[in-house]
Amino acid sequence: MTNSSTATLRCWAEIDLTALERNLKSIRAALPEGIRYMAVVKADAYGHGMQQSVARLMHAGVDMFAVANVLEAVNIREIGTGWPIIVLGATLENEESYLFEYDLIPIISTIEEISRFNAKAEKRGKILKAHVKIDTGMGRLGIWHEYADTLFDALREAKNLQLDGIYTHFAAADRDPEFTRQQRQLFTDAIDRIDWIQAEELLIHADNSAGITTFAPDSIYNAVRIGLLQFGIRPYPRSLLGNVETTPIFRFKSRVGIVKTLPAGASISYGRSRVLERQSRIAIVCAGYGDGVPLPLSNRGDVLIHGQRCPILGKITMDQTIVDVTDLQTPVRSGDVVTLIGPQDSGEIPLEEFSNWAQTISWEVLCSVTKRVPRIYTTG
Repeated sequence: MTNSSTATLRCWAEIDLTALERNLKSIRAALPEGIRYMAVVKADAYGHGMQQSVARLMHAGVDMFAVANVLEAVNIREIGTGWPIIVLGATLENEESYLFEYDLIPIISTIEEISRFNAKAEKRGKILKAHVKIDTGMGRLGIWHEYADTLFDALREAKNLQLDGIYTHFAAADRDPEFTRQQRQLFTDAIDRIDWIQAEELLIHADNSAGITTFAPDSIYNAVRIGLLQFGIRPYPRSLLGNVETTPIFRFKSRVGIVKTLPAGASISYGRSRVLERQSRIAIVCAGYGDGVPLPLSNRGDVLIHGQRCPILGKITMDQTIVDVTDLQTPVRSGDVVTLIGPQDSGEIPLEEFSNWAQTISWEVLCSVTKRVPRIYTTG
């Protein structure tokens, strides 16, 4: 949805595409010359909307894209051609045809995948580019680093596969720099053992938004995978290379449905999950867990109305949330805007604070805002 009018909406998310482009340019400016920018836009661009986010990132000058699965990659290819698209998740056998039809780059973790991809490429008379993933301590996809030699030996014999890149994934880059350092060393050692590889001719990448804080400019890496940081999400204490600040581009808003007064002793929501200690003026907000307001926010956390914080009362329900507006000096009326995430007047509910109330991480919050919440894209 690109119409900036929200007058008829009861719950919506605002996405600032101008801030997205500004974030990208700030990150790129801080990277060493020659480092390629891989924009990670999996899970509907972390809930921001793939089509609009990808189109803006293409305009802003990313070098390539990365997604979780083949169908996400197909969606990007239908938006634009000319950008390499890497599928970071495992490609299933019945998905292999998409790799050729849409010019996609799969990852390889096993010898079985080499056999499958090579056979499919040979049958089509094609050369398929692929990236090898080395598992250095994440324990998900990738060949375990001690066994990487056998995988590369098999890949060298696969005449219809072309090694295009090698990468790994850090497990604790935002909290354990020593383990991350060990992962870096294991990754480098695994590559160094393969004497036929010309690393300078391949895409070598390990750093994501968290790992980029310890990026080594003089290393073998020539690309970075940026997802969260370009959307202004900061899951770690230090910004990129110590000097880049990015702006959150996501706002989550709703409206007041009705306002009413309840006496002291009245119970609130399902299970009588709150009993009022005083006569209270309450507002019923037109958003609940069916929109992406997490259930753990029940009886904790705030929203903004007229720029002031209003505490959540009782249990979050599917379609509504109850808040206390007793102490607001400005009268609250039906239709007033409620901000759940983002700034409003002089107040702000940061995504990180909202996520802490929800006892989860910021990117899960973003991915959990449901499809019944329209995304409104601003470009001013």
